[in-house]
Amino acid sequence: MHLDHDPAAAACPEITFDDFLKVDIRVGTVVAAEVYEGARKPSYKLRIDFGPGIGEKKSVGQVAALYSPEELVGRQVAAVVNFPRRQIGKAVSEVLTLGFADEEARVTLFSPDKPVPDGSRLF
Repeated sequence: MHLDHDPAAAACPEITFDDFLKVDIRVGTVVAAEVYEGARKPSYKLRIDFGPGIGEKKSVGQVAALYSPEELVGRQVAAVVNFPRRQIGKAVSEVLTLGFADEEARVTLFSPDKPVPDGSRLF
């Protein structure tokens, strides 16, 4: 699923600004996080509130290496909200929660450094 994590990798081919606008990246607040039992890699099932326009969505995130469920609840995260639902094992993921790989390929979540309204779009 993941592409090249190598920070020295070349940039992907150019896209247009219209291509970028097709990807709807929003911020939401994690309202629930629980261990995803049976996942191949340590993962959590998340419920994220994206505000009144989008509402609450489910996500499966491989973020257990760096975060506990307790520290995720209340945290704002960025996610792609306009991908189709994806079946991940027995769970359904409605949004793709975004992050970056560290030196050990553990996922560090992508989030604003100051609070913003849930549902705010990345631009």
